Amino acid sequence: MKIKILFENKRISNAFFLGWGVSYLIEDRILFDTGEEWGSLLNNMNAMGVAMNAIKTVVISHEHFDHTGGLWEILRKNHGLDLYICQGFDRRFKEKAKLFGCNSIEIGDSIARITDNIYTTGQIGTPLGFGYIVEQSLVLDTDNGLTIVTGCAHPGIINIVERVKENIKKDIYLVMGGFHLLDEPVIKIKEVNNTLRELGVHNIGPSHCTGEDAIEIFRESYRENFIDIRAGKTIEV
Repeated sequence: MKIKILFENKRISNAFFLGWGVSYLIEDRILFDTGEEWGSLLNNMNAMGVAMNAIKTVVISHEHFDHTGGLWEILRKNHGLDLYICQGFDRRFKEKAKLFGCNSIEIGDSIARITDNIYTTGQIGTPLGFGYIVEQSLVLDTDNGLTIVTGCAHPGIINIVERVKENIKKDIYLVMGGFHLLDEPVIKIKEVNNTLRELGVHNIGPSHCTGEDAIEIFRESYRENFIDIRAGKTIEV
């Protein structure tokens, strides 16, 4: 499967706009998250030759602005999309989505199939600040093993990988996306790195809210199995 990196805070060239948040396109038809801002996402889609009408499904990891910024324009321009959201999303978000005429599919706590060989982890909840947040990640089942694609991993990247391993008995080829380690101490980051290795994660692609210090720790640990995630890049898994 091919994953096109449409939105990130790093890029392969000046042809691509930077921003906070992520947006990844799987097989040119399943869009995972939409970055923080529509104009930059559109520029990057055009630069990568992405056809709006080819996108049939949008999966939103969680409700934060840096993952939903381009959503409403995509729904406005591409009617009838399947939109996968968590059951625990805010009622106002759900009601707004329905106004665009999309097929809104609410995901509960269990792993669920989206298409052949592509799954959602199901929503995983965690306290955040003074509130509570639910988040889902994607799982791609390929000949190389499983690729797990995360938005921010607020519930913990280890918890996400463990849920996948408990439900799909296959090797983990790649874990990529935001790991939410930006403000964590080095000792915690190294513990996460070591646990991912113990869980059998073969390749790693930390980005977005992982933080530069954490990214360098993963780079040094995984060496040739470290994947640099940048807007404009296409990854084959």
